[in-house]
Amino acid sequence: MPKRRPPLASTDRRVDKLLGLLIEHPMVVLSGAKIARQVGVSRSAVWHWVEKLRALGVRIKGHPKTGYQLERVPDILVPQLLRLRLEGTAFARRIHHFFKIHSTNDVTLELAAAGEPHGALVLAEEQTAGRGRLGRAWYSEKTTGIYLSVLLRPQLAPQQAPLLTLLAGLAVRDAAVEVTGLAVDLRWPNDLLVGGKKFCGILTEMQAEADRIRHVVVGIGVNVNHSRIPSELEAIATSLRLAGGRAFSRLEILVRLLHALDHHYNQLLREGAAPLIARFSEVSSFARGKRVRVAMPSEEISGVTAGLDSTGCLLVRRDADGETVPVLAGDVTEA
Repeated sequence: MPKRRPPLASTDRRVDKLLGLLIEHPMVVLSGAKIARQVGVSRSAVWHWVEKLRALGVRIKGHPKTGYQLERVPDILVPQLLRLRLEGTAFARRIHHFFKIHSTNDVTLELAAAGEPHGALVLAEEQTAGRGRLGRAWYSEKTTGIYLSVLLRPQLAPQQAPLLTLLAGLAVRDAAVEVTGLAVDLRWPNDLLVGGKKFCGILTEMQAEADRIRHVVVGIGVNVNHSRIPSELEAIATSLRLAGGRAFSRLEILVRLLHALDHHYNQLLREGAAPLIARFSEVSSFARGKRVRVAMPSEEISGVTAGLDSTGCLLVRRDADGETVPVLAGDVTEA
């Protein structure tokens, strides 16, 4: 478990309500006094929150003396904009939103330990200590990416947990392809690539007993509208905006991602691993016939990929002896 931190306050529900009022009345100038009455705060608090939303790129016309009007529906991931569009999934009930946070995975792990239910979401507009696999940092530019953690409590055996990483990757791929039209590849187990560069990473963390999973936290970081990548990452990382030449709706990608995640998750529970593995193998160029190098904790091997086994592990036909071996964990790169 990560080091315990002081509890954080998620985005005030009244800010969510303020944004909802502006969205519901896009052609109307709402007075500060009316907003204050309906939200249940002072006019000065309304002004303070409007300024905070403007700082996040929400375009709001007006002034405390004249009233406020939303210029366009913002690309911000607050519960007010998500809940209705997620109805019918497991993810509509418990949405924790933060303007700024250290790590969505760390917060979700703490919520899981405190009994938060299956399907809870933790979202951030900005992360200060986002984490990737193997302790790597994840670059989390403010209000341009999707920084999300999902709490799952599946009725699966611990050895089936890698399947959850695969299905999360499929969900991101489905959403990215639907919204952007870009050719997206999946590099086992959890990297999403466009043009050979990574735009999304997935970090799965689990607490389990010998025969059952207590909970799994799936952290997803998607570079959506980053206009630049740090120089030290330019050779290996990109964003959907850089790859597609235009900005995309984070909200639309997130909604489609969560619907796809709900579909793949329920299919896994209902039908087992076979459909998931077949779909991953169909859309990933790394699943079969790819010459790769694999850096594992104990050794590095090279060979040709030979599909996935029933638990989602990558099979590699090793150059050294021709033996086909399962890869439980490791960094896979094209040779």
